[in-house]
Amino acid sequence: MEAALPAAIVTGKYDRGELTLEIAPEEIVPVLRHFKTAGRYERLSAVTGVDRYPAEPRFEVVYHLHSVSRNARVRLKARVSGTNPEIDSVTPVYLSANWYERETFDLFGIRFLNHPDLRRIMMPEDWEGHPLRKDYPKTGQRL
Repeated sequence: MEAALPAAIVTGKYDRGELTLEIAPEEIVPVLRHFKTAGRYERLSAVTGVDRYPAEPRFEVVYHLHSVSRNARVRLKARVSGTNPEIDSVTPVYLSANWYERETFDLFGIRFLNHPDLRRIMMPEDWEGHPLRKDYPKTGQRL
């Protein structure tokens, strides 16, 4: 992977039998395409967000890939700014990313560029804010 996309990997670790790679956010689509074709990771099993508030970059977008044929898994993370949280959609690579990205947008406010239908999926359309952000009020009205 490093030979094919040398600028893509920011860091990585292998801990307790699990591989986690941090990927430069601008490289996320080619990296996932590489994992799907050359790595034979046929299945995207999850996309989610992590709010690292008050750290910057504030958010991590986390992708869980599964190679059914090889019984292997890998976790990819891409960090995005809290000021303008956005990253390219991976729906052109894995169609299953569609609803995962919508849920991450809805709950964390991370925008997925070029997503075919980026709108709320969990909260009502008129809901204000993103309830899984660490600075979201726990009780009471938002003022």
